[in-house]
Amino acid sequence: MVRNVLQYLEASAARFPEKTALKDEHEQLTYSEYVTQAKALATFLAGSEIKGQRNKPVAVIIDRNIKSIVAFIGIVYSGNFYVPIDNTMPAERVELIYDTLKPIAVIDARTNRSKPIEGAFVLDEIVQNTAPDEALIEAIRKDTIDTDPLYGIFTSGSTGVPKGVVVCHRSVIDLVEAFADAFGFDETMIHGNQAPFDFDVSVKDIYNAMRNGATVVVVPKKLFMLPKLLLDFLNEHQINTMIWAVSALRIVSDFKALDAIETKPQIKYIMFSGEVMPVKALNYWIEHIPEPLYVNLYGPTEITCNCTYFVVDGKQDEWKALPIGKPFANTRILLLDEKREKLVTKPGETGELCVAGTSLALGYWNNKEKTDDAFFQDPSITEYQSLIYGTGDMAYYNENGDLVFASRRDFQIKHMGHRIELGEIEVALNAIPFIETSCCLYDEARGKIVCFYQSQSDDTRAIVKLLGTKLPKYMWPNIFKRYDKLPMNKNSKIDRVKLKGEM
Repeated sequence: MVRNVLQYLEASAARFPEKTALKDEHEQLTYSEYVTQAKALATFLAGSEIKGQRNKPVAVIIDRNIKSIVAFIGIVYSGNFYVPIDNTMPAERVELIYDTLKPIAVIDARTNRSKPIEGAFVLDEIVQNTAPDEALIEAIRKDTIDTDPLYGIFTSGSTGVPKGVVVCHRSVIDLVEAFADAFGFDETMIHGNQAPFDFDVSVKDIYNAMRNGATVVVVPKKLFMLPKLLLDFLNEHQINTMIWAVSALRIVSDFKALDAIETKPQIKYIMFSGEVMPVKALNYWIEHIPEPLYVNLYGPTEITCNCTYFVVDGKQDEWKALPIGKPFANTRILLLDEKREKLVTKPGETGELCVAGTSLALGYWNNKEKTDDAFFQDPSITEYQSLIYGTGDMAYYNENGDLVFASRRDFQIKHMGHRIELGEIEVALNAIPFIETSCCLYDEARGKIVCFYQSQSDDTRAIVKLLGTKLPKYMWPNIFKRYDKLPMNKNSKIDRVKLKGEM
């Protein structure tokens, strides 16, 4: 029985000790070196700095490097859980996270440490000067269970205070086993890591590779502004697995970069999540590289990355929303009505998407009120406690029984006497040939639907004409704002908060 993710790492290290496990633009580590360095950090922490403490948060100042991953796993070996911190965030937000978290130690895993961080232990120095204590590490392992926390990731909170989602070993074990069963992941995979390490998409690269004895290659951040060089990098490093944010794939399609290269990347898997994929962008990829398995993944951080998936079978209808599919094994999806009391089962009828199963996070760190609000009793069960997570996302079943994301619960508006899902308008906008991507918000004070769109041409009349063939007039945006490039937040999603300030 696997009850700790370190069992995956040790099994892979036993099978492939000299195989490259982790690689970035500066260095690479074999599986054997990976284990040794992680154990060195664990020995330093558990042997002196945090002696005897278990299941406590240790902050990691991250970089786009493999040192960050080594720091994560070293903390896990110490019997505690890691929390990635991007020190380039505004100082006020970093301070809010520390105030909530109160970490027992801070590890600096950055490559460039020209500005030292007061009170942080430097990973490189620890690894160079500490020999692993196998007896200590074995003693820690004997005391672990699968519901011990593995990591914490801070997400934005509606009050402006970040919320720390805490995820246990069992949830990640459940995730990677489900991926292996559904997609046949194995040791031949070379993951091109795109997602920042404080964004849960990266969890899929780290732990799927760990389970299977595969390789993780950290793609340099600068390449995501240079799509042709990005594709060259994929070829150079023989990357065959891309589990990326939608916006990263869109960079390639927006610039038509696949038209400009002679050798197409030899990709086996292209998986995407984070926000709605414009079907036009997806079709561009499929048209140029039809061989990979394309998968639309859905799920918030609170349910351990993904709870549903949809395998894309060829090019899709650009005027229809792409389904988010069916639940992974050992996951149950419920659609609930507005009061979260009754199940919604009728095809086409929208309800809040709620999730049950071992994928659920342990809750929000040091925030019982928010935890109790988001993780609540399944209304169909009264005889025993059975918690579900309310995602705040609205979805419905299509005629094939697949789930389709409709909109955020707070993006459902009442306009001109009609209940409207803003996501439905965005699907239609994204199908318009000259629109690269879009976002709709509602200005309640003026009673106006505002459309923000990314395009090289400014033609409101053409947009309205095309929308007129697909949407009733009451769903047409009242205000259009064109951008050469829509603002993105640090998780590579359209920055709706910033756009709201520009209405």
